[in-house]
Amino acid sequence: MTSSRATGVAAGLAGLLLLTACGGSTPTQPAEAETTSAAANETAGDAPAETAEVTYLTSFNTFGRDAYAYVAQEKGFFEEAGLEVTIQPGTGTVDVMKLIASGSADFGTGDFSTVVVTVANEGLPVTTTGVIHQKSLAAIISIDGHGIAGPTDLEGKTIGDQPGSTNQVIFPTYAAAAGIDPAQVEFVPAAPPALPQLLASGQVDAIGQFVVGEPLIASTAQGKDVVVLPYGDLLPELYGNVLLTSQKLAESDPDLVSRFTEALLKGLEYSIANPEETGEILRKYQPTQNPDVAAAEVTLMAPYVEGDGVEIGTIDAERVQAIIDIMAPALTGDVAPEDLVSFDLAPGGQQ
Repeated sequence: MTSSRATGVAAGLAGLLLLTACGGSTPTQPAEAETTSAAANETAGDAPAETAEVTYLTSFNTFGRDAYAYVAQEKGFFEEAGLEVTIQPGTGTVDVMKLIASGSADFGTGDFSTVVVTVANEGLPVTTTGVIHQKSLAAIISIDGHGIAGPTDLEGKTIGDQPGSTNQVIFPTYAAAAGIDPAQVEFVPAAPPALPQLLASGQVDAIGQFVVGEPLIASTAQGKDVVVLPYGDLLPELYGNVLLTSQKLAESDPDLVSRFTEALLKGLEYSIANPEETGEILRKYQPTQNPDVAAAEVTLMAPYVEGDGVEIGTIDAERVQAIIDIMAPALTGDVAPEDLVSFDLAPGGQQ
């Protein structure tokens, strides 16, 4: 695709931390949808060009949690891999998957549990080539005064969240692990920018959020303690965001996919090791972003990226099967690990 820098717009701290992991199910075309993606140009047997032009979608907008892509750009990791990468803001897992499946983008990131459900239920031809978060970032966040201290307190409560978010997709599974009835919890549809105020004003008892959103909620909580209920505490098997590409591109040009995966994961590793520099790099590419807030978000994200001593990006076939089993109640179709992951292209992914 024609190379350009994405110009996603965010508004400081309020915009930076309050967007959920997964947006709605209606895809939004990238800013340069009229250009042709590498996926559309690749045919089996073609030798890759010396420099390949590809488009990458962030998971949701251009915040600290997605800054590693800009780090890979700034530090030359993409260039070293023979790649010219256009970074564009994604609009949630399902949208990212649909744009990749249609050939409108070459790579993107999204929540793996949502990928499992969407591939099983809708058959989108996408595949995973690496793991960004070894543990899910999804969470329910509340503040003192709403009677929520743990998962069992959620029955009879209201949770504000964006319709179709990862938090809602996974919630029935989280509720089962917590031993509560999801039907006794009401999700109140709300746009992400409104969530902190809805919680602070008492209009809802809790909100769907990433664990890295805790600092923002604390800033609006008027001195009240923040209660964070991470899904990963009860569902430690779940991966968070993963790197996605189309099955077509993975089959037609595995070398290109491997080079991109390695370069992006280098950016992720550097970002986690250098959060302050990452914040400054993000501001260079996205001037509206607050580098200190971005650095704080990257710092909070680090334990979820590094996992339990595993190589960054690693994906395990047995764990993928375990996640399929966990998500089984939400699946209307059959799906196997090889339907979800290109194990030969993913770090540690050999079956």
